[in-house]
Amino acid sequence: MNKSLSIILILIFFILQSSNVTAGDSGELKLKNKNNGQPEVKDCFEKVNRGIFAFNQVLDKALFRPLAKGYRTFPQPIRSGTSNALNNLSNIVTIPNNVLQGQFKDAGINSARFVINSTLGIAGIFDVASYYGLKKGDKEDYGQTLGVWGARSGCYFVLPILGPTTVRDAIGSLATISGGDAWYNITIVNDTQYFSEADYYLSRLLTGIDFRAKNLESFDNLEKNSVDLYASVRSLYLQDRNRKIGNIDETTETLVDDDWEELENQ
Repeated sequence: MNKSLSIILILIFFILQSSNVTAGDSGELKLKNKNNGQPEVKDCFEKVNRGIFAFNQVLDKALFRPLAKGYRTFPQPIRSGTSNALNNLSNIVTIPNNVLQGQFKDAGINSARFVINSTLGIAGIFDVASYYGLKKGDKEDYGQTLGVWGARSGCYFVLPILGPTTVRDAIGSLATISGGDAWYNITIVNDTQYFSEADYYLSRLLTGIDFRAKNLESFDNLEKNSVDLYASVRSLYLQDRNRKIGNIDETTETLVDDDWEELENQ
């Protein structure tokens, strides 16, 4: 694959992911509990973080919001099939993290879902497994696993293009691309005759576009109703990570009730 094209696809994906502050399994934004009993996370580099956050927002408004609006013009069956396929692909990371967290039942269910949907569901386009009673569960990642194991979040920070993260989640992301993601290994590391790096970057790009398209109004409301958008995004991101680590399903009101309405239920 042309290297310059690869770089462009990487940049597009990570900018889109910078908007991915918190989402339910449907990919739609949710507001969560205040902190679920987790210790406060320090914003060690707030002044720098705010500058990087502003940069990422400019890129989103100039390019990726319009891109997401264009994606919405596709027929619903196409968008639903895309979401299903991407969710199916995410099981490749979820399953090993189910095992690492001791969630063996969930690992079995997700493995069965992956096999059924990858075959009968035609590469995951159709969620056939749900018809057999195998319901979709929560996504898991290596950052969550580290949290379950007791690792503290460390400092919160915002990366150019990549967006919000913590020290713990950044380490988890490194684990993903260091052998922890079979899809990454097949497409990027091995680059086989069946799959190439283009397939990986395309799947990540579509994940970002799909999420952004589902949440156009939610992000608009978030920006409109927030006194401090940076602080709101930080709060949402940290709440979402705490919810996922604690496997807490309920959606509740946020820190400042007057500033927020519940954006979306799962």
